[in-house]
Amino acid sequence: MVLLIKHPNMVPHLLIIVLLLAFISHEPKAIAQFLEPYPYTSQVAPLRKHADAATPLYTIQMEIAIWVYIPAVYKNFIIDIDAPFTWHDCTLDWNSWIYESSNCFGCTHPISCEDYACTDVRTSYSYESPSCLPVTNTSTLPGSGDCICPVNVVNPVNKTCGQTLLNYDTFTFRASDGKNPFLDSYASNGNAACAPSSMFESFPANVSGVMAFSSSRKALPALLFQPFNNTFALCLPSSLSARGVMFFGSGPYYLLPKSDVDLKSLLSYTPLLKNTNSFGYFIGVKSITVKGRSIDVSKSTTKLSTIDSYTILRADIYKQVVRMFSVATLGILRARPVAPFAFCLKNRIGHSLSNLKMPDIVLKLRGGKKWRISSSNSLQQVRKDVACLAFVNGGATSEYGIVIGTFQMENNFLLFDLENSTFGFSSSLLSHKTSCSNFNFTTLNH
Repeated sequence: MVLLIKHPNMVPHLLIIVLLLAFISHEPKAIAQFLEPYPYTSQVAPLRKHADAATPLYTIQMEIAIWVYIPAVYKNFIIDIDAPFTWHDCTLDWNSWIYESSNCFGCTHPISCEDYACTDVRTSYSYESPSCLPVTNTSTLPGSGDCICPVNVVNPVNKTCGQTLLNYDTFTFRASDGKNPFLDSYASNGNAACAPSSMFESFPANVSGVMAFSSSRKALPALLFQPFNNTFALCLPSSLSARGVMFFGSGPYYLLPKSDVDLKSLLSYTPLLKNTNSFGYFIGVKSITVKGRSIDVSKSTTKLSTIDSYTILRADIYKQVVRMFSVATLGILRARPVAPFAFCLKNRIGHSLSNLKMPDIVLKLRGGKKWRISSSNSLQQVRKDVACLAFVNGGATSEYGIVIGTFQMENNFLLFDLENSTFGFSSSLLSHKTSCSNFNFTTLNH
């Protein structure tokens, strides 16, 4: 369901709209007719990079409508493109008001153990982990005694499993024309889960949730209303002090200083591949090339991850990539390895590694397109005079041959088109004189 909300202080008008929609229909088609034509082409939200957890993580700020009479609250969620559904600390929100289903349309509330959504999430969209125990219908909402649907979730940081309670949430995003956000917002409703505070101990400061952006039907892309659903673009910042951007919808998308250049014009495309054991995203990498030397990896599975900081390579692939990069950088001083990296370079005092010509690492993808990983995405500066190849050895028994991590995604514009099962990528935006930190977040009043 979607609502077009005007800011600020539209509670009386919003309530009228909500009640009107309730009488019209609960079906998306009826609501779509009520709201058409759409005045905006996309939705937009800011992203942040956090380094105060065990590994750098990226978050998105969401606006959550708790109830029509209570102002919306903002929360920061870890971006997880593998998670089957969203979860956060909304149990506290439940306790802030008395739940009366007869007087609550389209607002946050817990899901009963007897509700179809409970069975649906448990059987088709659950988190899978050996550490998860079977769930039982023993959870009740404080003060009511009603059975609330328990579901398991897995913490993406420390991989521990915990039990949460299924919820119904309303998330809102700012509308956009691809160049600026507007005061108007679109709301999207769907199932999430409420987790205890113990589930967030390993999270960055002020982050209290995981937002699912996977291919699951319970993840956010599927819950967004037309024309914004099933297509989103991710642009991760490299700086802790700057904001990146996420778009929802098919575009156009713009970054400064060239606000007349649609980023879609910079993209190459490759198919998104299905994996029966995961809701995550997979692409076909045929080979890896470094300065003319190439290795065949076509029989390996390649996964995209927003949780792993650096690209993980199975041991046999890792050794060959390091060997190729070592040959390609002969003449540059070596440095002692700095964990978790095994190959590091040292520059002379007074010289920056950024001024040295480093070879690109090229991924040749299914369909013939090439994803170029430039030095800004392949070398991590660990000290003033030392930089390391930012790839990690996953061991001989790694589940996937390649897991592309967030360091390799920074300042790359990535488009996930779930409707057409395609993945668009720009390679480094720095070569186009812009970055993911260059979206104009100046809010306009339409």
